[in-house]
Amino acid sequence: MSAGIARKERPPSPARERPDATRVALFALASVACGVVAVFLATILWLGFLQGAPGDAALAYTLRNYTDMLGDSFTWKVLLNTFQFAFVTLVVAFAIALPFAFLMERTDFPGKSVVFTLMTVALLIPGFATALGWIFLLHQRVGIVNKWLVALFDLDSAPFDSASLSGMGLIEGLSLAPVAFIMTSVAVRQMNPALEEAAAMSGATARQIAARVTLPVMWPGLLAAAIYVAALSFAAFDVPATLGLSARVFTFSTYVYREVTPSEGAPAYGHVATLGVIMVALAIALSCWYRAVQKQAPKYAVVTGKAWRPRVVPLGGAKWPAIACVALYFVVSQLLPLLTLVWASGLPFLRQPGAEAFAQLSLAHYRNIPLDLLKTAVANTALLMIVVPTVTLAISIAVTWVVLRSKSRFAGLFDFLAFLPVTIPHLVFSLAALLLALFVLRDILPIYGTVWILVVVYVIGRLSYGTRMTNGAFIQLHPDLEESAASCGAGTGGVLGRVVLPIVSPTLLYAWIWIALLTYRELTLPAMLSTSETMPFSVLVWGFVQASQYGPASAATLIMLGLMIPVLALYWTLARRVGLSAAGAP
Repeated sequence: MSAGIARKERPPSPARERPDATRVALFALASVACGVVAVFLATILWLGFLQGAPGDAALAYTLRNYTDMLGDSFTWKVLLNTFQFAFVTLVVAFAIALPFAFLMERTDFPGKSVVFTLMTVALLIPGFATALGWIFLLHQRVGIVNKWLVALFDLDSAPFDSASLSGMGLIEGLSLAPVAFIMTSVAVRQMNPALEEAAAMSGATARQIAARVTLPVMWPGLLAAAIYVAALSFAAFDVPATLGLSARVFTFSTYVYREVTPSEGAPAYGHVATLGVIMVALAIALSCWYRAVQKQAPKYAVVTGKAWRPRVVPLGGAKWPAIACVALYFVVSQLLPLLTLVWASGLPFLRQPGAEAFAQLSLAHYRNIPLDLLKTAVANTALLMIVVPTVTLAISIAVTWVVLRSKSRFAGLFDFLAFLPVTIPHLVFSLAALLLALFVLRDILPIYGTVWILVVVYVIGRLSYGTRMTNGAFIQLHPDLEESAASCGAGTGGVLGRVVLPIVSPTLLYAWIWIALLTYRELTLPAMLSTSETMPFSVLVWGFVQASQYGPASAATLIMLGLMIPVLALYWTLARRVGLSAAGAP
């Protein structure tokens, strides 16, 4: 038999005969999404070196934007403010999270599932909602608590100031305590108590055990959690904007927002881009530190040949004080600000509770919210809640397939770019989208002023969480199932549609609802991009806050929270059935 005949009898390769369309589509979708992340960051970097706007005849590349901003003492003051705010936030969050994590993981505290449920719900309460409540409680002039204390103790001035850096840090710390709690709970849960028991048998005191055994073993997990919470507080916008902007107390995020939306004149976009580059640089530094700490974790691992259970410490007589402390946190951090919103939404102006104040309660603020604005906000929010999680998960599936299944040489790059949004402040992506739409795409793809620019930045902002969920689901799925389907003639589309997606569908549905809820509460991403026609519900509330119309702002916030309850109930019902938690949520 000749070689020519042998070549004719060889069965043709299906891959060469007909390219797998699904495989190509997955690569294309993942490439576009990761490319957008890279383009956003490149746009910020590029415009930081421009003097003038793209398209101008006098356009030039220069370092003047950097010299102007870095030579401005106010920039350094804002940076110092941000570090002070982040420090207070970190101290408050971990002062709550560490004791709570020990109580939930290492003691016989009753009702642990209730505490974890409330912590998860607290993650979804918009930061501007509780911040608005704290304005009514601790504002120096109209705060209910301040006025009560001044009258009670005959003080010359109000003792608290919600608009100070320490006040904002305290409130942000209360808001971020659930994130710190979830992360530190994992570290406490994974700590093998046999080491502590061995130290106790050797005669070590409780203080020595904590200092020489418990903290050193848990240190990598705690430090990683601290870096993550610090990154979140550095990029925080809701609380500093709601409390500090009117008092001209700036953190870096609110400073960038003020520069983009100045009260007079046009924005200096070169300076704004430079501030964005500074935020990216600090975020990347924190991210590198975070990854370095995670790499050190194996050095502290405890190898054991059998399963172990943590020793449960009986609380005894401390049980009721512990319950009181946990309840006090939820009352102070969530319930009290929200009840204050209810009170403020029913009064023509804020005043102390009393018979005369109760007589003035009405629904006037609810009725006075412009119906057309309310309909626009509801429609835009509903659109975003449907489109954003759907597109995010479609892209996440594509990225996960490329990273875990394609064996591509670029898999690591895809994974890096998809994870990058968790380390970059969301305000940077909004700023990049704004500059890109105004100066690069304005004649090619005019999306500024449309809801689709919001969809793009929302999807990019949630991409890291989506890929984290899909990565976890795909890792738990053994490749033999997919190989068996492929050996029976199924292509990539058949394997995904008939094998993979049906198995991981509960996880995908859970992630879809969680991303929808995060989309509902989001203020940072749309604050600079939305218009009167494209604003979501959060920006409607933000508009009232900016105009100092706190009564309508309270009413709109409560309407927003009320509409959120059915979706939250659906999420929690599904989460209990699937057995998942919000621990991985950014």
